This record gives sequence, C-alpha cells and structure tokens, in this order.
Amino acid sequence: MSITRDEVAHLARLSRLALSDAELDHLAPQLDQIISAVAQVQEVAAEGIPPTSHATGLTNVFREDEPAPCLTPEQALSGAPAVELQRFKVPRILAEE
Repeated sequence: MSITRDEVAHLARLSRLALSDAELDHLAPQLDQIISAVAQVQEVAAEGIPPTSHATGLTNVFREDEPAPCLTPEQALSGAPAVELQRFKVPRILAEE
C-alpha cells in the first residue's frame, strides 16, 4: 500500500496544515516509507510474547518511608542570624509602595 500525494494533501487539510506543492511532493514518499516500515514490523511473529513497556524490569529504588525524629523549632532556628516570631528573619528586598 502506497500513500499518494492527494492522500497527503487530504491529511494536511484534516490536520489544518498549510502545505505547499513542494512540501506535498517531498512528504508523500517519506510517509510511504514510514507506512512500509510499520507494515514490516507488524509482520513479525510475536505470538506468545507478552507486551512490555520497558526493556528491563522496573524496581523501586526508593528507601522505605519510615518516620524519624525531626528538629524542634528552637533547634532549627538556633543557627539563624536573626529570628522573629519563631521564623527566620531576613532583610526586606522590596520596598513598600
């Protein structure tokens, strides 16, 4: 099955693509090669082979989510240069209008 220039023009209209005559002449043989390659792949005998999404098996590489003790607010703010209302105090970078 080969794709014709008229079929490429029809597909371009359906896709709302404005293709020039030169582009249609250039794309028709390329799309024909793509369709031939897909047809060739479909001819492969793949019965009994389960479909896969990855070439290798996937394993979870993350560690277990285990609760651990966290810092108290005082410990977290102990190294801060300035603290206000149990928060880091930083210099203002935007002027008020």
